[in-house]
Amino acid sequence: MSEAWTFVCTTAELLPGEMKVAFDEVTGTPIAVFNLDGALYALEDRCSHEDFELSAGHFDAANGDVECVLHGARFDIRDGRALCAPAYEPVAKFPVKVEDGRVLVRDDR
Repeated sequence: MSEAWTFVCTTAELLPGEMKVAFDEVTGTPIAVFNLDGALYALEDRCSHEDFELSAGHFDAANGDVECVLHGARFDIRDGRALCAPAYEPVAKFPVKVEDGRVLVRDDR
């Protein structure tokens, strides 16, 4: 488990309805951070159905989900659960914190 927090961006660079990707400094895990109406959520940037970047897909801020462009699997950004086939397994969810105007994440597995 990584104890180090990774800088993603400033809060001004991640507005509601937007997402940013960072790589955990210890594990190298790609992490997508989503701003859903001011609340920040972080998921592993990897579809659980097919090893593909979720950040390449569409983040639907109205529904709070992200769709993988490869086969159309959707995931709830709040908890990582799969919302439709072909994905049945959730994606990993990670902690996010804001400190001094900076958005930070870490792979806590």
